[in-house]
Amino acid sequence: MKTIYAMIIVASLNAAAFAGPRPPALTDALLDAIRFVESTDNPNVKDGDNGKAIGMYQIWRAYWLDACEFDPSLKAGKYEDCRTDEKYARRVVIAYLSRYGKGKNAEQLARIHNGGPRGHRKDATLEYWSKVQDAMENK
Repeated sequence: MKTIYAMIIVASLNAAAFAGPRPPALTDALLDAIRFVESTDNPNVKDGDNGKAIGMYQIWRAYWLDACEFDPSLKAGKYEDCRTDEKYARRVVIAYLSRYGKGKNAEQLARIHNGGPRGHRKDATLEYWSKVQDAMENK
């Protein structure tokens, strides 16, 4: 019985370690649009970026590691789960964008997803935002 209580306490501490609230602009509509742009909602999407990006959100290992550092509960999964488990991959995206997207709007969040923590400042992510915006408007 003590073991069960200890497990509950550890789980609670891990949940509490999640270092912040979800940015208000990080909506389901934005997440759905990012997923659509990355994979056209195809659960069998091929790995992208020369095999470095996996799953419907095209998540890189470094992105996953950042998300796990921010939300330790993600460590219960594996990087490869981003390829096969859309719900897990979505949690990874939420954690990553919550970590780097505090106070950011939808455009900035999408560009961070595409270009890294400073992606919202990179001209190279503007076209990506345009695609995400189109996906949001056409859904």
